[in-house]
This record gives sequence, C-alpha cells and structure tokens, in this order.
Amino acid sequence: MTRRAPRVLVIVQNLPLQVDRRVRLETRSLVDAGYEVSVICPRGEGDPPRADVDGVAVYAYRPAPQASGALGYLLEFAWCWLRTALLSLVVRRERGFDVIQACNPPDTYWLLARLWRLAGVRFVFDHHDLNPELFRTRFGEPTTGARRAQHRALLWLERMTFRTADRVISTNESYREIALGRGGVDPERTAIVRSAPDTARMRPVAVDPVPGVRTLAYLGIMGPQDGVDVALDALHDLVHRRGRTDVRAVLMGFGDCLTDLRAQATRLGLDDVVTFTGKVGPREIGEHLSRSVVGLVPDPRSPLNDLCTMNKTMEYMAYGVVPVSFDLKETRRTMGGTGVVAPVCDPSCLADAVESLLDDDDRRVALALAGRERVVDRLDWRPQATTYVGVFDRLLGRPPSPPPPAARLDFHDEWGRTYVAGADLEAHLRARAPRTAPAEPRVAS
Repeated sequence: MTRRAPRVLVIVQNLPLQVDRRVRLETRSLVDAGYEVSVICPRGEGDPPRADVDGVAVYAYRPAPQASGALGYLLEFAWCWLRTALLSLVVRRERGFDVIQACNPPDTYWLLARLWRLAGVRFVFDHHDLNPELFRTRFGEPTTGARRAQHRALLWLERMTFRTADRVISTNESYREIALGRGGVDPERTAIVRSAPDTARMRPVAVDPVPGVRTLAYLGIMGPQDGVDVALDALHDLVHRRGRTDVRAVLMGFGDCLTDLRAQATRLGLDDVVTFTGKVGPREIGEHLSRSVVGLVPDPRSPLNDLCTMNKTMEYMAYGVVPVSFDLKETRRTMGGTGVVAPVCDPSCLADAVESLLDDDDRRVALALAGRERVVDRLDWRPQATTYVGVFDRLLGRPPSPPPPAARLDFHDEWGRTYVAGADLEAHLRARAPRTAPAEPRVAS
C-alpha cells in the first residue's frame, strides 16, 4: 500500500495566487516536497474559478465589491470569509486537507481554523502584515472612542490568530518578536521565512539601453502608506528644480491611490517622465528592472513600514538595481549596506540620495554587484524553502524533506530572453546608463 501524501489548504484573501509571489513560491515548495496543495483565493481579472498552477489546485471566488470606510471593509471581510468557508467544504470533499495555512490580512481565519480543528485539521499562520500597525499608519494614533475600539478589535483578532495557530511563520525578526511578545507564542512554534526572491529566475536579462536615459523604478502596491506620492515629488525636484534631462521613471503596480498618483504626475508636469504600467507580471518586471539603475523604496517611516520587509527591495537587488530607501529598520537589515539610505523622510532628501547614484557610476555599479551577491548568497528563496517545508514536516511528524536541489541557471528565460551571465554583469550594469543625448520623444505616461 502507498502512503497518502499530506494535504495542505492555503487561504489568501488580498491577492490571487497567480500574482502573489511569496505564496506561489511556498506552494511550489510544498508540491516539490511531496505535499498535495490546494489554494482558496480571490479571482484575478481573466482568471477561471478553477485552475492548476504549478501543480496546485486553485479554487478562486469572485472578489468582493470595492469597499470604503469601516462598514465597507467589514462587508468585504464578511464576503471573503463566507466564500472561503464555503469553498473549504468543496476542497474537503474533492481533495481533503490535513493543515490549513492562512495568510493575512485579514486576521479573521482563525475562526474557520477552529471549526476545522473539530475534524482534526491543524492550523499554520503565515504572518504577512501587522494589521494594528497598518491601522495606526493610515489613521494615526487612536484618540477617539471609535478609533480606539477599532484598534482594540484588530489587536484582539491578531491575538486570537496567534492563540489558535499550531505554528506561526514570521517574515522577519521584527514580526517574530511581535509573535513572541504581543502574541505570547511559544518560541518552539515559530519560524522565520523571508519573502525571498528566486534568484535563478529573477536576474537581469539582456535588453537594449535607452540612450541618454537613466531609469528609476518602483515596484509594488500604491496605497496611502507606500509613499509613491513622495517619489513623484522627488522626481519633480530632480527634473524641474535641478534640471535633469536624463531621468525617467517606470512605476509598476496598482492600488487605492493609482488614480490620484496619475493626476499628481500630470499636475507636477511629469507626464513625459513617468510611465505608470498598472498591474504587471514577471515578464514586464524583468524587462523594466533590467533597464533600471535605481529602485525607489519611498515608504515613509511609520509603525508599519519600519517593521516590514519590503519585497521590492530584494527584487531590485536581484536585478542589480540599487535600492534607495528612507531609514527603515527592516529595510536596512535587508540591504545590508548595499543600498542608499535617505536619512530624512522628505522628497528633497530622497532626490539627493538618487542623484548621488546617478552622478557616480562606479559607486552605483559596486553597490549593484554587492546587492546581487547578497541576495543570491543570503536572501534567496532556496534556504527559505527548507525552513518553510520543515514547519509542515514537524507539525505532521514527517521525516525532514530533502532540501531543494541546487538552482539550475538557464541561459534563457521562459520568454526566450537571454540572461546576463555573471561574468558580463558589470558591463551590463554600466551599459544601463549610457551618457549620450536623451532619446526623443520622451517616455509618455
């Protein structure tokens, strides 16, 4: 008789699996280790309700209507929770599961986990976001009775999630400290699994440089706490106050503030400087980051941002793009001296930090090479995968899964583009910023 493969159900609410890089790497690692994996998540535009993604069975539901205000968010959470609960019954009937992994936000799936615990299902909490800190970042310190009640509710939901979890996965040291302190989690039940890139795939591809153009990149969500408005103000400083004609910017991503940011760019006279791509996939990300020289991390210091590991920072480093950030605790840890820190959360200070790299190619290239080396040697997904799968192995009493095989460095990516060989990386980085006359016409928004 053959032994049945262990089964894991992963719940994600804020992104479809197809665009959630961390969860895709996690689920792929579980499949490679012999687990049977199902995912419940919202449906992305054009996605089918059922799909197979890298050997993972995806059960997708129609997203909740756009929410605003406390009542709107409450309705959104209720909609997603109920759709997820119903789909969990479908997954149980069709495939079964021994463990539920819930990825926050929100911190509401502990209740579903408690219901399934009656059937012997274990619960792993993958801690992506600090919701109490997010609340304080977006709305300030709670001073009114209503705000204090909302903040206390978020703390209670977080505490219940920690108490329910059989294992807690933290994305960095700061998150683990919160799990141990505020959550009261036993250290033996925690593990740190960083949202690390797969550097065998996330690496520069050979692209033709744009003569006279030095591209700045932003990759990520565009919400109120992400500071993209500050990045636009810094671009205005560089272009219209300092007279730089060699600067262009590509801003990749989407979020609540995208429409307002487009309007801000127009108001600041940046329509011929800034390109907003909207939602992009790995093909477009690789194209743009392989041409960029500076990666913007404009997130202002806040209770949330100071403790978060910004995925975009590691993604910039993987492509040889030097990150420029404000002084954030976890971002400093991630960069490890391979980026540039703007000490004051101010557009002019951010512009100073960017310009220091634009005017010193030797320093920029040295930092880019060091960043790529650091992310390959210290921050790659492969060692994280070993830790991650080990959480489930120990929880289910399995022998430790073997580590993933060494990454194979292909010559071409899945779209046929040629990867830049390690010996050619320095030359490629220098070629990203040719000092010839700017091309015309300029990049349009």
